[in-house]
Amino acid sequence: MFVPFFYRLRAGGVPVTLREFLTLLEALAAGLHDFSVEHFYYLSRAALVNDERYLDRFDRVFAEAFEGLDAIEDPFASVPDEWLTDALQRLLTDEEKALVKQQGDFRELLEKLKQRMAEQGERHAGGSKWIGTGGTSPFGAYGYNPAGIRVGQHESRHRRAFKVWDKREFADMDGTSELGTRNMKVALRKLRHLTRDGAPDEFDLNGTIDKTARQGWLDIQLHAARSNQIKLLLLLDVGGSMDDHVERADQLFTAARSEFQHLEHVYFHNCLYERVWKDNRSRMTDATPTRELLRTYGPDWRVVFVGDASMSPWEITQPGGSVEHWNEEAGHVWLKRVLAHWERAVWINPVPEDQWRWTPSIGLVNELVGGRMVPLTIDGLEQAVRLLRH
Repeated sequence: MFVPFFYRLRAGGVPVTLREFLTLLEALAAGLHDFSVEHFYYLSRAALVNDERYLDRFDRVFAEAFEGLDAIEDPFASVPDEWLTDALQRLLTDEEKALVKQQGDFRELLEKLKQRMAEQGERHAGGSKWIGTGGTSPFGAYGYNPAGIRVGQHESRHRRAFKVWDKREFADMDGTSELGTRNMKVALRKLRHLTRDGAPDEFDLNGTIDKTARQGWLDIQLHAARSNQIKLLLLLDVGGSMDDHVERADQLFTAARSEFQHLEHVYFHNCLYERVWKDNRSRMTDATPTRELLRTYGPDWRVVFVGDASMSPWEITQPGGSVEHWNEEAGHVWLKRVLAHWERAVWINPVPEDQWRWTPSIGLVNELVGGRMVPLTIDGLEQAVRLLRH
């Protein structure tokens, strides 16, 4: 069971050694995993991964190698597990879906959820009212509703949920992807502003020739190396519907990291709120206040949002609209605040431009950024560079 896991890690690009693998086996023999899937995950990660750049690769291999093992932690303990068992998924026709109406606004849905939890006493499946599975109720999993509250479902299916109660793992961009980044590098290179700054430690051929010719003897000249002085801050949307675009987003991240000396990045989910984070695994415990970003990076920085802007409109327009926490101020307030501080900002969207009109939230975000949303294409990147230069 564990030897194939070792070889899978090596094949997946995680440089695990035999010594580290033997350490894991010793820890398992000592019972340190406590017969818990979650404990085994953290134990094996600690024993086998010695560089944080490989954490995301480890997670991918672990998920493939141990697919089917049950999760230990209940993401929404107030709802009994049996209510959310995926025993029935109704296959609705387009006509049936059209008959399912949205039940109230965001706050009304929250009140109805509290009421259902107080009244419900048993499992329901295929219905339209109670917390359950496979139906058209706005509360539960594996069903269909134009806008509801998803509970206990593995991954998004229709991407219409107002709020999500799940244990969600997002992956950091590892910045090592090379496939498809060449054209992105060429496009981003046009944003560079090269100047000579620092100690004169680079051989100056033209200056040496000129001085030698004038002096009549060899006169070695040095000058400072040219470097890109553009400062770029990336705000990267991760998780949820962005999982479909993670490869191209990672390619963009890789290209930017190779082209800009002054590059910083933070993550957010769906819409910008009062906090961002540097590490997706500790986003709930080690977040950075968005106000701190405003204090740390001056107006001379260029800002690039990378996200599909695909979400419930309430996540942008309403306090408490975030799918992961209760935000005191609406997302549009934070977007306006950030864009007032950094005037040279663009939003790069991996969703094809001809599909933007199908998602109302994309139109809302594009309006908020003043029409400075571009597609994640070579033409789109060149357009972004032009916007950021002025």
